[in-house]
Amino acid sequence: MRFREDCQVLLNQMKEITGIQDSAFLLAALKAADGDLMEAVTFLTEDPAPEPVQSPAAAEPSAWEGSVVGKQLPQDVGAAPAPHNQDSLRTANTVRPLESPKASAAERDAAERPQDAHSAENKNRSKRKRCEVWGESPKQSDWRRAGDWPVGMKNIGNTCWFSAVIQSLFQLPDFRRLVLGYSLPQNVLESCRSHTGKRNIAFMQELQCLFALMLGTWRKFVDPSAALELLRDVFRSAEQPQQDVSEFTHKLLDWLEDAFQLTVNVTSLGDKSENPMVQLFYGTFLTEGVHEGNTFSKIETFGQYPLQVNGYRNLNECLEGAMVEGEMDEATASQSVKYGQERWFTKLPPVLTFELSRFEFNQSLGQPEKIHTKLEFPQTMYMDRYLYCNKDLIQMKREEMKRLKEKMVTLQQKLERYMEYGSGPARFPLPDMLQYVLEFIATKPAEAVSSAQSSQTTPLHSQAKPNVLDVLSQPNGTQERTDARTEDEAFFVANSSPQQSSSMDLQPPVSPAELSECPAPHVVSREELNLVQTCLQRWRNEIEQDVQDLKESIARINLSIEQMYCDPLLQQVPYRLHAVLVHEGQANAGHYWAFIYDQPRKRWLKYNDISVTESSWEELERESFGGLRNASAYCLMYISDQVSPVGADEDEGPEARQLQKEVEALSPELRHYIQEDNWRLEQEAEEWDEEQSCKIPQMEPSPTSELQDLSSESGPEQSPVCELSVHSLSSEHARIAKEQTAKAIANTADAYEKNGVEAALCEAFHEEYSRLYLLSKETPTPQNDARLQHVLIYFLQNNAPQQVVERTLLEQFADKNLSYDERSISIMKVARAKLSEIGPDDVDMEEYKRWHEDYSLFRKVSIYLLTGLELYQNRKYQESLTYLVYAYQSNTKLLLKGTNRGVSESLIALYRRKCLLKLNEVAASLFVSCEEAHVSEGVSILNELIIPCMHLMNNFEISKEDLDAIEVMRNRWCSYLGREDMDAKLQMKLGELLPRLLDGSTEVIVLKEPPKIRPNSPYDLCSRFAAVMESIHGASAVAVQ
Repeated sequence: MRFREDCQVLLNQMKEITGIQDSAFLLAALKAADGDLMEAVTFLTEDPAPEPVQSPAAAEPSAWEGSVVGKQLPQDVGAAPAPHNQDSLRTANTVRPLESPKASAAERDAAERPQDAHSAENKNRSKRKRCEVWGESPKQSDWRRAGDWPVGMKNIGNTCWFSAVIQSLFQLPDFRRLVLGYSLPQNVLESCRSHTGKRNIAFMQELQCLFALMLGTWRKFVDPSAALELLRDVFRSAEQPQQDVSEFTHKLLDWLEDAFQLTVNVTSLGDKSENPMVQLFYGTFLTEGVHEGNTFSKIETFGQYPLQVNGYRNLNECLEGAMVEGEMDEATASQSVKYGQERWFTKLPPVLTFELSRFEFNQSLGQPEKIHTKLEFPQTMYMDRYLYCNKDLIQMKREEMKRLKEKMVTLQQKLERYMEYGSGPARFPLPDMLQYVLEFIATKPAEAVSSAQSSQTTPLHSQAKPNVLDVLSQPNGTQERTDARTEDEAFFVANSSPQQSSSMDLQPPVSPAELSECPAPHVVSREELNLVQTCLQRWRNEIEQDVQDLKESIARINLSIEQMYCDPLLQQVPYRLHAVLVHEGQANAGHYWAFIYDQPRKRWLKYNDISVTESSWEELERESFGGLRNASAYCLMYISDQVSPVGADEDEGPEARQLQKEVEALSPELRHYIQEDNWRLEQEAEEWDEEQSCKIPQMEPSPTSELQDLSSESGPEQSPVCELSVHSLSSEHARIAKEQTAKAIANTADAYEKNGVEAALCEAFHEEYSRLYLLSKETPTPQNDARLQHVLIYFLQNNAPQQVVERTLLEQFADKNLSYDERSISIMKVARAKLSEIGPDDVDMEEYKRWHEDYSLFRKVSIYLLTGLELYQNRKYQESLTYLVYAYQSNTKLLLKGTNRGVSESLIALYRRKCLLKLNEVAASLFVSCEEAHVSEGVSILNELIIPCMHLMNNFEISKEDLDAIEVMRNRWCSYLGREDMDAKLQMKLGELLPRLLDGSTEVIVLKEPPKIRPNSPYDLCSRFAAVMESIHGASAVAVQ
């Protein structure tokens, strides 16, 4: 068991170091290295190795996330080839190609094919395989954007770096507005002759289009191919095909700066200070120093500030190391000059970007290596300590910091001399060594122990006489007093101080048998024993006190160092963390994604190619700080208060309204571009529907359609984002009746064979119409409501216009889910063709929509009623009441249009009333129990369910039965007034409740909507209705109409 645990620990360590998740492969490498962890890692991190031969059932698939598979293993050990499709992490001085643009299509397809995520880690993380091309999802719901949720970006093969940077910049409203508002006068466009200028303008136009789509598209993710093609053209012109995050960001800002400079040159030729890119992203710093006795000073401009990670624990330490370089030692006595240099920010940009250099060049291997050490960074960064205006104060604090650190080193050295005492190779804490000597001299020789055990003549004396260790281990340096204490013991106790005794608490009691096995002095007199014990104990106490003093001094200095820059005067320039760009993998392979703070939503979002998901600061820490796995932050983007985090009209509405305003503010060309793309999306969806409808194999209902069924049952009161069009609603009613339609088509086999498709459709149409017409004329019974079987029965019973009935039935045969066989497909196509011939003059589509909305609401009312009745029978009165109340309210809207539009109002009212009375009894019983928890529960039921329901009942035309029930409930609570067995506190609470119970006409009625219920098929719904009505028929003879 122990070996298995040790082996698992080694495997976990190898996973963290290499990024390889294949346990079987790692175990093979570990065996080949004879259990040596570092040798096994060396096997895995040098040259590519072949793929292991594994049993499919025996090992999980390898993830190979962010790793490079290395050294060739022995013949009996397999390895997997490193993926072709990997993002490159490049240094500023070392450039490495990633994937040749001339790679064969077969290789690219194999590398980009999505992998199955079977491991638990892949299930819990939204990150997909490294840089693969996302396949198009067969579900339309996976194409469409959910409301105003931010859109993702498609990975076109090794382009996750582009997505991470562009998403971070797009979520800066100031930058977004600059790009979307970019325009050049026609004369400037015509006068631009240089290739670079034309390229920059073309890129700006493509970026505009990309940003416009990210604002207004209906798609879940956008395709950046056009903008990327321009970038790749430039990269292909050089020797290397791909860039990393920081190199791309440099290139992007350079292009944007040049593009905006064209607009600036119209009014201020050559003035870069007016360039909005410079104003937003660039700052200046002053460098002052001394070199070989000569002072120098210079001002430089920076865009992304580079920071070394190695050797630092947090971002402030990185910055401090970057701002102060060299030793500040004094020169000769005649010339007191400091050597080194200091940097001070003289102007900070609104968007402050830090590049974290997480790589170093390994000279022996001749290649860069990624630094995986942990580096913490705050959500709010105060930049005051790095500003030139605070130079004098900061220099004083740095001197104080230097003095404190030197003192810390001195104290730590002193402490180390105590805690690692000795002159040989083995060193021990000095207090422990003195304790060991104390234990040695107090140990009796084996002969003395055996003679003491053999002596049985004076049991009382031997029991009363304590061992020296026992004496020292007592809390007060003494044992419990006994009458048999000797003079020697009394002398020892008298000379034992509280300090001495307290320091001996760590000694465990030692039995005589154990003492006899320990080394012991051959001969020691009591005088010698007392003298040595007294001295050693005193020295040990003195040393322990010294150690304690040193530790306290070190702790105080540490606190002073930590709080050195907590001065409120140095917290006047805050920068808030906006985005974190993360890289996972090794120096020459990996994947990028970004965490971006969404100010309107007040939460972190994770942008991982097409996926945009909610995240948290805790997840960001795990995946960005480093040290735990191969993922760590590579670029940090902070913003000052000058950057507006949301739209200028933040107080006017939610994010959706802000996005809509930005879309409306776009140029007509960009608005038209968005509309065209959204139209194309609809066309793509229609074409996809056509393709799916022509497939011969039988199709099961998809999760998408089930969700749409659920949405349709929610009625017409949905939000605009979720509201279904008339076509979708009627299509779903056709889908509900799919099985009945299939039977009608099956009965037309002869007509289809003899007379063709149109004759088969005509026969099926008339037979189905006749069947439904007869069902609509049947007399309803308490256990049967034919309207639940089909939408047309509902229409026929309520005298819907003939055009509405015929179009609905025709749409039933045009349902794309009827792709069971060739006959069904042919009939479906003919029906769809006839539908397309029906114009607005033939059918009033607004009226058509209202009828289908009414039937959708009727099904919702029926489902709520059945659920409420089932819950009532199971004595779940709280849940039942909510469903019944909502059923009653929705049913009232239907009944206004006709008595046959809804269900029996009296049936809902009856069980709503019964539920209320039952709940009132429960709440009242809990209240008078006088137990605090029960009282709170009773008050909660009253406030959240009973009172809102009573007030809703009063708002409608209330029946005598409901009035009587309300009166009974009110009387029950009023009867508790003045009861002697209720304390004053409970009476006061009752006094607060009664006004709301008796008269709530002035308060707002809020009742929680019940949970949504997945709708049943017509057969299931009718069976369920029959079962419920049968069970309550004895108690209520009310029939559902």
